[in-house]
Amino acid sequence: MSVIKNIGAIAHGMSITLKEMFQPTVVENYPDGPGPTKGAVFQERFRGMHVLQRDENGLEKCVACFLCAAACPANCIYIEAAENTAEKRISGAERYARVYNIDYNRCIFCGYCVEACPTDAITHGHGFELATFSASALVYRKEQMLAPAPAHMGANQVFAQSELESGGVKGS
Repeated sequence: MSVIKNIGAIAHGMSITLKEMFQPTVVENYPDGPGPTKGAVFQERFRGMHVLQRDENGLEKCVACFLCAAACPANCIYIEAAENTAEKRISGAERYARVYNIDYNRCIFCGYCVEACPTDAITHGHGFELATFSASALVYRKEQMLAPAPAHMGANQVFAQSELESGGVKGS
């Protein structure tokens, strides 16, 4: 009886395979699609390359607390802290991350670093093109992961140029 049941199961599986074999192929238009993601469709929970966020004043949110590095099970985050000075203010706190590296050779995109961060300084972005021919190119530095400065801080050249021409932002 079990032999007949097994043959029936195999026949059912092969019928599904034959039916799917003659269906048209559905292909994502990734390399040549429209927009910045070129046809790639992301789910809301997608964990891509990390982004180091800035606050509304354009300062880095990272305060070099090392909680993300401590939470990382792959030990792929390396941080060196430095003190902020009155002349050179990098973050809103007393310290900032002078060096912030993530080794994507080791990163498993688990999200523990994002959950551990008390200031929401590190988040997962939608960057997914991390392929390279050398392993050393997969060590991303702070400058590569840092979010661009807000437009009112001069990151948007059109905004900055119009502000220069008008003589600055007029307030109340």
